[in-house]
Amino acid sequence: MTLRRIRLQQLGVIEEAELDLAPGLNVITGETGAGKTMVVSGLGLLLGERADAGLVRAGADRAVVEGEVDVPADHPAARRVEEAGGDAEDGLILVRTVAAEGRSRASVGGRSAPVSVLAEVGEHLVAVHGQADQWRLRDAEQHRILLDTAGGAALETALQEYAGAWEAWQRARARSIELTRSATDRSLRVGALRTALEEIERVDPSSGEEDSLRSEADRLTYAEELRLAAQGAHEALVGADPASGAAEGPSVGSLLGSAAAALASAADHDEELARLLTRLQELAYLAADLGPDLAAYAAAVEVDPQRLDAVHARRAELTTLLRRYGSTTDAVLEFARDAAAELDAIDVSDEDLSALAQEVARLRREVGRIGAELTRLRRDTAGRIGVQVTEELAHLAMGSATVSIDVAHRRVERTTEGDGTDPEGEAGGSVVELADGTTVRATSSGLDTVEIRLAANPGAPARSVTKAASGGELSRVMLALELVCGEGTVPTYVFDEVDAGVGGAAALDLGARLARLAASSQVIVVTHLGQVAAHADRHLVVRKSTDGQVTSSGVSVVEGAAREAELARMLGGVADSDAALEHARELLSRRATIDAG
Repeated sequence: MTLRRIRLQQLGVIEEAELDLAPGLNVITGETGAGKTMVVSGLGLLLGERADAGLVRAGADRAVVEGEVDVPADHPAARRVEEAGGDAEDGLILVRTVAAEGRSRASVGGRSAPVSVLAEVGEHLVAVHGQADQWRLRDAEQHRILLDTAGGAALETALQEYAGAWEAWQRARARSIELTRSATDRSLRVGALRTALEEIERVDPSSGEEDSLRSEADRLTYAEELRLAAQGAHEALVGADPASGAAEGPSVGSLLGSAAAALASAADHDEELARLLTRLQELAYLAADLGPDLAAYAAAVEVDPQRLDAVHARRAELTTLLRRYGSTTDAVLEFARDAAAELDAIDVSDEDLSALAQEVARLRREVGRIGAELTRLRRDTAGRIGVQVTEELAHLAMGSATVSIDVAHRRVERTTEGDGTDPEGEAGGSVVELADGTTVRATSSGLDTVEIRLAANPGAPARSVTKAASGGELSRVMLALELVCGEGTVPTYVFDEVDAGVGGAAALDLGARLARLAASSQVIVVTHLGQVAAHADRHLVVRKSTDGQVTSSGVSVVEGAAREAELARMLGGVADSDAALEHARELLSRRATIDAG
């Protein structure tokens, strides 16, 4: 999972640039004012940060940032893009556009989306560590996630066990509240459901019955009219029955026979007339078949006042059901199924309610027990991580600093009215009692608050790291945390200002540690230190140029002699200094030796 390419257009001093990034350590360098920070700003836009029209290049109507990311189809970022309607089959394409007048648009996977979706996708892909971008340290939940990530299999198992107990407790508690909150309302509802089901069962409707009864009612109501119509049509076809008293006259059958006889003698002499004769004969056959059918229909029509009364009565019963429980018999039957299921869920005995209350209490105790063990594991991990991060900081020009991780219960004070553990109370769904009698507030992630703290100097009080460290120090603390905590939660890390105030041997250590992190994750670093840049797997340089009126910048990959010259510039201020070039080659050689080892 890597950020493969970034394209910048009309962003600050950068007119157009394309950054091809490597999977390992990517460093971005350049002279002051060349536009290195625009690369980080572009990344911020791509990750959903607030748009600033001031980032649009002077004279341009908009700035565009596009990123290509290689991620597997089951990665959370890919799933979020697909949920937004985008295509993530062959990686992700993220685009952010900022108009000169301030409007901003986003696109994920080829589909327009709110900027908030871009931010959600970005949180799964990139962690930016810079003075203004320490979201992982500003968010208290991220402190916990970093600690839990470092806790290994034992802590992960305990967290999963706790989450399962918490969910079971919440489900049981919600059902208990639903069944006990208003016994009167529940009793009324049970009575209403039973009455409805009894009425539906008594009528016993069948699917589509209202339609068949309507048709039958029409037939019975107009039975005599239907019989006479069929009989009249039959007489017209085959002739009247003398016993019926109808006036005699030519029938359709006899007329068709006469017509056929008139054509028969001449049809042999002309094909067209023969075809007409055939059609006439077909009509005669049809008339002959239709006559008996009409007679049978007329004979079958039944005038039955008693059956008509029964049909009307049945329709009246169904109409009452349809008015109360659904517009069709199918809807009434569906209502009955739903009502039976609801009745089964809420019609519980006092013994069942008592058993459910006991289950809620048991699960509450289980959450407290597992949560206490989770706290113990977190505190053990916190002590170890604090020591290791402090040791790392000693190699990152922060040798006087001490990092500690505070894991504290969310205590709830008892009151004279009760201890807050009543399942029906407002706090009942989050308060548990520990073995020592302490009441604490639980959440889906445990009983604790986790805070990473920093004491910048010996004797200084430990404060939240976001308040105790400068921008560059924050970046270095995050680097140390990522190194110690192992595999991070995102595939790409961006460090800006991580080298602020660093030099000499500490700069070499900083570069080595960034390279170590890059062995398992993609790392992008904006730096002004040659000692850091020498560790890069890919070195990109931002260079500015001017035609005397307009200044613009571009980005290019440097290798070989060009890279040595850039390192020499960073080390000695000039790219063609023999001493600086020799120093650059020495750094590259040392890095190659480390890699080989």
